[in-house]
Amino acid sequence: MLAPRLTPLADWRQALTRMGYVTLAPEASAALAGGSLGPLARAWDDLPPDRWLKDGGRYRRRRHSCFVVEGTSCSVVPQRAHWQPVDYNALHGGLERWYEPLSPLLLDDPVFRGLVAGWGRALDPGVRWFVEAHAFRIDTTDGIGRPTPEGAHRDGVDFVVVHLVSRVGVKGGETRVFEDRDGVRFTITEPWTALVLDDARVVHETTPLQPTGSDVGHRDTLVLTYRSGGFQGPP
Repeated sequence: MLAPRLTPLADWRQALTRMGYVTLAPEASAALAGGSLGPLARAWDDLPPDRWLKDGGRYRRRRHSCFVVEGTSCSVVPQRAHWQPVDYNALHGGLERWYEPLSPLLLDDPVFRGLVAGWGRALDPGVRWFVEAHAFRIDTTDGIGRPTPEGAHRDGVDFVVVHLVSRVGVKGGETRVFEDRDGVRFTITEPWTALVLDDARVVHETTPLQPTGSDVGHRDTLVLTYRSGGFQGPP
């Protein structure tokens, strides 16, 4: 497995402008959040099945909540559907997908709120960000798990931040990022490593997971998307 090239927190914004993506060590995420992120991982043990998978799979569990971030403020908004146009998600685009909200273990945690607001300030402190937070567990219940069943894609936002939360008993799950025909690939293995993507410039995907033994394995992630001008919704 190829390890990601990590960028120091002091240099990450310039690297993102230069390359369209950047990976940061767990310490960078903790610094932005203002505390230890490890205790948050237990929230991923309480994710309901994703009933919207059009391929019929049982490999994805998910929760979803939305926030408005302005400076240090991070406000939860009433539960709303996750929606993407078909142009960005050919498999699930055009659907109003309703998920259960993030658990109180996350929503009431000041470190989690600090992480959501911290990335907003780091990306641009002068912007009012409309943030969608997705807690995913991809497992190998079906023998194989697909982190991105839609394939290489954009999300239709300004920036995407993907955090690895845990990785247990799986192989695969290689991250791939492409700008035009040029691409990079690497496998994130250390919890709370962050991948930041300029969504207008690059497409991304993660390869399927397979179990490393007889037990069901899983890969947990927290995906935060930042969009100015409002949430995505049906026209």
